[in-house]
Amino acid sequence: MIEKILLAVSGLGHAEEMLKRLSEMPSIQSATVTVLHVVPPQSTAASMTAKWEEGGKILANAIQSLNLDPAKVSSILRQGDPKDVVCQVANEIDTDLIIMGSRGLKRLQSILSNSVSQYVFQLSSRPMLLVKDDIYVKKINRVMVAIDNSDASQNCLKLALFLLRGVGGGQLILANISTDLGGKLSGITEIKPERNTVLGQAVVEAEKQGIPVRCVTSCGKPGEEICRLAEELNVDLLLIGSPDRRPSIAKSFVDLDRLVGASLSDYVRVNATCPVLLARTVG
Repeated sequence: MIEKILLAVSGLGHAEEMLKRLSEMPSIQSATVTVLHVVPPQSTAASMTAKWEEGGKILANAIQSLNLDPAKVSSILRQGDPKDVVCQVANEIDTDLIIMGSRGLKRLQSILSNSVSQYVFQLSSRPMLLVKDDIYVKKINRVMVAIDNSDASQNCLKLALFLLRGVGGGQLILANISTDLGGKLSGITEIKPERNTVLGQAVVEAEKQGIPVRCVTSCGKPGEEICRLAEELNVDLLLIGSPDRRPSIAKSFVDLDRLVGASLSDYVRVNATCPVLLARTVG
């Protein structure tokens, strides 16, 4: 399911470390990796030459640090607007996963600071793994999926099951949040779902593949609760669906609701204390 990975590097952040952790997982070891660095346009030829040379060094250092099979790694150095070029290259190589660093900017900050990761998240339909600068990237054993009955959530489940294949000591955590705020906020409750429910079907699928699974639930605001559960359960990777609600005519335009922080996926992207893989079902 993940055969081609695009790693966008800028010389800062934890994106390379995230890929190294992913590459330890049996399901990812056959994947090919394209490492991309984008050089923004410069005002003078001398500045452009300097940035181009710097970009070449950033690529070389990134590839060296990854320590992957050279036959499975390629590099691209390209000039342009980073947020546009990342999307273009993702389409050119038909990547299955984009990995990028993120500063975790909130709301309008993403617009004002021209956040590359935020715009790529908006304009690409491909799964995207965001790694904030202020988090610690760990070995991936505990993978949590925020589960509901949406297609995007089911896509996350499939990705999680794929990633956990063959991982010794791996565990899938299925989290479902009740938005009934009539009562007080709950703690973390372990549940055994009925087989005919969305959670129950997810458990059956995990057990078929021999992946240990646990189900938890809590009550409160979904974004806050998902982030809290991920932190308290010491999750190594969080998967959350991000359905694209825009009409087809507007697919090339940024979803302003998400840019101002109104969406669940945007809240989790900004506030989670672990890497976040956002998967979208376009339709």
